[in-house]
Amino acid sequence: MVRGHVALVDASPACLSGGLVAAFKEAGYACVHVQSTAVRPKLYQKVVPTGFVAEVVHRGDLDETLRELSRYDLRAVIPDSEYGVGFADLLSERLGLLTNGTAGSLARRDKYVMVEKIKAAGLRGARQLLVKNAEELERWHRELAGKIVVKPVSSAGSDGIHYCDTPEEAVRAYRSLAGTQDVFSLRNDTVLAQEYLAGPEYAINMVSRDGKHHVCDVWNATHITANGVLDLCDGLVLQPYEGEKIEQAVRYAEQVLDALDILHGPSHVQIRMTPSGPCVIEVAARMGGGNTAHYARMGTGESQLNWTVYAYVDPETFLARHQERYQVKHFVAGAPMISPVEGTLRAYRGLDRVKSLESYHGLREFVRGGEPIVPTVNDFTYALLVELRHEVQETVLRDLATVRYLDGADFYDVGPR
Repeated sequence: MVRGHVALVDASPACLSGGLVAAFKEAGYACVHVQSTAVRPKLYQKVVPTGFVAEVVHRGDLDETLRELSRYDLRAVIPDSEYGVGFADLLSERLGLLTNGTAGSLARRDKYVMVEKIKAAGLRGARQLLVKNAEELERWHRELAGKIVVKPVSSAGSDGIHYCDTPEEAVRAYRSLAGTQDVFSLRNDTVLAQEYLAGPEYAINMVSRDGKHHVCDVWNATHITANGVLDLCDGLVLQPYEGEKIEQAVRYAEQVLDALDILHGPSHVQIRMTPSGPCVIEVAARMGGGNTAHYARMGTGESQLNWTVYAYVDPETFLARHQERYQVKHFVAGAPMISPVEGTLRAYRGLDRVKSLESYHGLREFVRGGEPIVPTVNDFTYALLVELRHEVQETVLRDLATVRYLDGADFYDVGPR
């Protein structure tokens, strides 16, 4: 018997492997898919919403969309992807459901507004410029006198990020982005420049209810310089919830959520632990990407999935348990292979050596034999991910380093395109 319905806005690739749809179904709730635009952005065109009992497509008439949704006994409206954050705020507010509200929606999607709002709350935020023209950018970069990052204001997955040492590089990056489309098929009418933040990077996945935050999992993102990209993520390692550095990062992340009025639902906060303390890279008012909920569950037994269910339909459990700290039962890492090659992939060489690693758990192939492969430059161009899992952290870290040693041009058997 269905206890009620939950609307998920703009399905992410995670729905193909269950995600929130499966989590709510297990709790007795059916999910309705809401598509916020008549045409899906290019990034999600291959995502086929799976497991939903119905779909509502918003075609520009909000009243009509609300009427369609009124047919269901809705208990919550939740964004399933970054693209759906703003529309989920709008629907939940109009339907009188648990909501973060539309007043702060822009700051939860526009990275410039986001950082300015965080700084206005008295928290550390990057020095930044909303670029209006090349001359202004060049002047600002010279005055800053350091490395900067030039990027779109509301994209995702390291799309369009440029690391620039000189004002000339910054101007070229700006001109390469201005007027183009981001991964959500939105025009880059404005471009953001920020100071480069040095230090270890942490990704903190949380779920909130009534402004009370639960930390589900914390990850350390490791980086290399490859294919012309300064900070290319080459590993994501689950961290135990302990130690002063993690404590400091979590305290700051919770203050960031408060500053952005993220009172309810899942969130993903990326932070650099700079020499002068934690500083936000960006925040998302939705589930962490990259299938981290799956890996967190592998490591701790719980994840943002069950905690999101608690937050929206079982608040008693959430509020009773939200201060609990997760315990790592198995250390988990994701090791993406960094392709330096371009052509048609014939096969991966050396997979037997990868599979013989003590902590080897599985593979996720994003590019298969016979498909085109390109050099890895962002989150959307990884060809292969190696999953590692072991009860001893040092074993996972050793095997993570071994994966990077085995990677390289010889790992890929490639023919012409």
